[in-house]
Amino acid sequence: MTPAGIAGACLCGLLLCGPVATHAQETGEPTHAQPELPKVALTITGHDNARHVFSVEKATTPREQQVGEMYRKSVPADGGMIFVWSFPRQSDMWMQHTLVPLDIVFIGTDNRVSSIVENAVPLSLAHISSHGAVRATLELQGGLTEKLGIVVGDKVESAALPEAAKPSP
Repeated sequence: MTPAGIAGACLCGLLLCGPVATHAQETGEPTHAQPELPKVALTITGHDNARHVFSVEKATTPREQQVGEMYRKSVPADGGMIFVWSFPRQSDMWMQHTLVPLDIVFIGTDNRVSSIVENAVPLSLAHISSHGAVRATLELQGGLTEKLGIVVGDKVESAALPEAAKPSP
């Protein structure tokens, strides 16, 4: 999956495999799946208090975010990838070079699910938008949100996410 817009438009996909990557490889069009990224625990608590626990990769650098899930052949049911934005912003993604369907979960500043796009189509260039400012974008295995009953409003907890914004008085 690809976030359309690092500083405006990001592209998700891959970091090159191999002992040494040249500057051109680090900035050019991704051609391989990136190595597994460091993981962080993430829990989604539903309206019925059901808790769904994941161990997700955290895409931190612009290149990690550009490459994201590109070229990967599977996403584990208890895994995925999170993109935490440095400030709340609209998140636009696409599935270029992504071989498997993904559920795209947009997380608002209150650390709750603000919208979900289920089963994003592999290899598609269609833009997938959060339709408003979000704190983070989470990619999960395609079809998993429906299977687990994850819906808009569910609470997301992770050390990767800043403390939820407090409501205005």
